[in-house]
Amino acid sequence: QVQLVESGGGLVQAGGSLRLSCAASGRTFNRYTMGWFREAPGKEREFVASIRWRDDRTDYLDAVKGRFTISRDNAENTVYLQMNSLKPEGTAVYYCAADFFGVGGYDRSRYAYWGQGTQVTVSS
Repeated sequence: QVQLVESGGGLVQAGGSLRLSCAASGRTFNRYTMGWFREAPGKEREFVASIRWRDDRTDYLDAVKGRFTISRDNAENTVYLQMNSLKPEGTAVYYCAADFFGVGGYDRSRYAYWGQGTQVTVSS
């Protein structure tokens, strides 16, 4: 079992940057595929990015490709989401999720563990 704690959210102007962090407990972090999802008011939670445990392969929502970067530091049990050129439609609660020995990707049901979320607000 793993516990996830996100940080780094906040208020930023359109065009700005934020870096989200997700710290994980446990000794087997390197066996988890990690993902970031977001949930805007009145909308379903959607996939943003994932990084696979086996080979660090990354996947992204088309709308964030070229602007967001997911990375991980297995020594620090942490996954990051660098968000550049933020847009107002990026306003949402961002969640970190973990998929043990998983393939990651957009399917929420693959992820058994979730953090509590961190709010990102992008002003226009």
